[in-house]
Formats: sequence, structure tokens, C-alpha cells
Amino acid sequence: MLKQKAFGRAAVILAAGLCWSASAVAQTATDRTVELFTCKDVMREPNTSREVAIAFLHGWLLGKSGGSKFNVEVLEKQTSAFIEECLDNPQSKAADVMAKLKK
Repeated sequence: MLKQKAFGRAAVILAAGLCWSASAVAQTATDRTVELFTCKDVMREPNTSREVAIAFLHGWLLGKSGGSKFNVEVLEKQTSAFIEECLDNPQSKAADVMAKLKK
């Protein structure tokens, strides 16, 4: 049951990422771009916030690709690989690491 709730939250976050990446958002001086976040930034987040950040990256990249379909098992494997890669390379850009794993 807990796993189903987590997937439900992930789907909502993925949808938000899809919508966000598809829209043109003007940036102000306090806004940040996704590309500025390092693995260290993501990995330092508390558990729930880290999960949200990783799910957002999945959705953001899916939206950038123009797609809307995803496989939960593949996302789980990519998430595990993302965490391992980020632990080994904390200064890497989080979006670059995730993009590399999706190829």
C-alpha cells in the first residue's frame, strides 16, 4: 500500500514536471533553473524532499522529450542509479546525470 502511494505521488510530481517544462516560465533574480542543481544539492535534501527532487527530474526530462509515457520499474532502476552516481560525483549537475541515465 505504501509503495502504491509513493508511485501515486511520483506520478503527480511527474505530471507537474511535464507541465512545468512545457511552459515558458520567466525567471526572476530569485528563481533558479533546473540545470543549476548539483547532485550534492539533491542528495543533501531530507528524504521526502530528495524523493520529490528526483521525481521532478524524471518528469522534467520526460516533458523535455515531448513524451508522457513512463515505466515505473524503469524509473525505479534509474532512480537507484541516479543516487549511486550522485554519491560518487556530488559536483555533477543533477539534470545531466539523470539525462545520461535515460539514454
